[in-house]
Amino acid sequence: MHNDKNYYDSQKSNKILFLFLLFLITFIIFTFSILRTIFSDRDLPSQTAIIHDRSLRGAIISQDGFTIAQSQKNYQANIRAESINPENKELFVTLFSLYSDIPKQEVKKKFKNGYGYEIKQGNIILSKNIDARHAAQLKSLAHKLRKLNILRPTKKPKGVEIVYGLDIIESGETRLFPFGNTISPVLGFVGKRSEKDYIRPIGKQGLERRYDKYIGYKNNGYIEGKRDVIGDVIHNQYTDIKPCINGLDLHLTIPLKLQRNVEYMLDDMKKETNAEEIIATVMDSKTGQIITMSSSNRFDPNSIKKQDISSLNPKFSEYLYEPGSVLKPFTLAIALDYKRVTPQTVFNLFNGELDIGGKRKITDGEHRFSDLSASDIIVHSSNVGISLISWLLTGDEFRDGLLKFGLSRPTGIDLSRDLAGTIKPVYLLNRKLYRANSAYGYGLMVSFMQLLKAYASFNNNGIMPTPHLIDYFEDTDGNKYKLPSVSNKTQVISSATANQMNQILIQTVINGTGEAAITPGITVGGKTGTAKMTTSGKYVDNKYQTSFFGFANDDKGHRYTIGVLVINPNRPFPYYYAAMTAVPVAKKIVDMLIVLKYLEPNKQQVLLFKQTHPSVIEENIPQSIIDESPSNKIPSGQPLETKYETPQLEENQ
Repeated sequence: MHNDKNYYDSQKSNKILFLFLLFLITFIIFTFSILRTIFSDRDLPSQTAIIHDRSLRGAIISQDGFTIAQSQKNYQANIRAESINPENKELFVTLFSLYSDIPKQEVKKKFKNGYGYEIKQGNIILSKNIDARHAAQLKSLAHKLRKLNILRPTKKPKGVEIVYGLDIIESGETRLFPFGNTISPVLGFVGKRSEKDYIRPIGKQGLERRYDKYIGYKNNGYIEGKRDVIGDVIHNQYTDIKPCINGLDLHLTIPLKLQRNVEYMLDDMKKETNAEEIIATVMDSKTGQIITMSSSNRFDPNSIKKQDISSLNPKFSEYLYEPGSVLKPFTLAIALDYKRVTPQTVFNLFNGELDIGGKRKITDGEHRFSDLSASDIIVHSSNVGISLISWLLTGDEFRDGLLKFGLSRPTGIDLSRDLAGTIKPVYLLNRKLYRANSAYGYGLMVSFMQLLKAYASFNNNGIMPTPHLIDYFEDTDGNKYKLPSVSNKTQVISSATANQMNQILIQTVINGTGEAAITPGITVGGKTGTAKMTTSGKYVDNKYQTSFFGFANDDKGHRYTIGVLVINPNRPFPYYYAAMTAVPVAKKIVDMLIVLKYLEPNKQQVLLFKQTHPSVIEENIPQSIIDESPSNKIPSGQPLETKYETPQLEENQ
């Protein structure tokens, strides 16, 4: 009996132990299953959704309100192959083609692999380059596809059914230039920068590069919150919204209408002169605002080709050259400021041939004089005369004067590169030969913008403004910002000297090589230059650079400095000279300024000119050049008011 009791107790204990172990194993399996469910990747929709709102690069807008560079978002369209019911596939392809404007055959190709077999599973990228308008249409289509049950549920291995929709996601940002090659050397171009799966433009040259930190994107935004059954964010008090901050819009001082017309004219003059390139700029002499900066050699930033490479770098501030006779007015102005001469001081010119020792001589061209006054030395562009004037200065005085005019220093122009150029050191300029050589524009390297900036002082009481292309920046709230450097001005010569030079340059146009620039009712002054070009440090025969720098004023207070450079006009002697290449370009620009109301001729002076010059034939500007309605223009609102109080941005050095 006792043994039986022990046996039954043992059996009972074993059963309890078995039940406990069974319960423990079941609990472990259950716990493991829960943990695996928690930590495993499941194809279940998230309870929350997020919509990205990425920041855009700011636009570039002309002075007259046209958008000449802008950014737009690109979108990518994705679909899961298995989510399309085979019976509805043709309908899906048709609808997607209609909403995206992508041909049906191209859409159908997306559903086949490289071997031509049908793709039945996995993600299919239908397009990577959808613009904002088509993206909005496709998002609307995505909602309709769900409502019409064109997309079927996809059953996952664990029995979960998921309906995959047509996904339209941001893939990048594209930079657009609606006016093609207009202002292209100044605007520059952009490259691409990848940020994970998003492509952004980044400035590579011109204004796009110089002001990349201002017009580039700022802060991305998003909308995050609970999702509804079709995946959209539910907007309620718990929705987290962070607005994006776009880059600043850049407003130019250049009006599109004037710019386009000058460019068209330069295209014609390049053919007429058979030149490599012609560049021209007009600047307000008092403020330094550039109202046109044009080149005959342009490119389309939307599609840069191999032959465009030489045109990518703007020559206005990056191309250094020996200027020739356009430098002579600086030499005289320095001597006048030091009171070594007066405009009436007469110099013996030795009949245009000055012996400076040994076999070295300084000579004038075909027109030689026995003597000339200081002012007539500029009017008739005498090398001998300007050399004698330079010898009245020390090398240090001469070099210091050129430095005051801004030579061998950056101009401050807001382009991506602003080269300084070179002037010979004092120890060389103390020698007469080198000083004379530099006095008439050889032996030193300058940029086009340095000369334009310096010539403005002759038309602005000796004050040299800072040339600039940027009027202001504007944010999305309409706040406007100016850079502090645009107000920088320098007194380089006295007002008295500047006014004397102003009159001398006017006489140079009336009685000298700038005669072709005479415009009735407008005061035009300036100086021509024809300088030999160099290759590998040697002067090349029959290759020249011709230029005209000067000004055009009316009696209403409008004062503009004008610069023209013609690079290698391939014409026979004597038709390559500046008087027949650069000056006609300047004249056409003055005429445009009149037609487009930047200058207003004095009517009485025009009538008097007609009476005193009855043989002069009035030339009208061709309608093809002056186009009152530029084609392909894209309005972006009315020109903005520019009179305001603004905070200042830090200058981008």
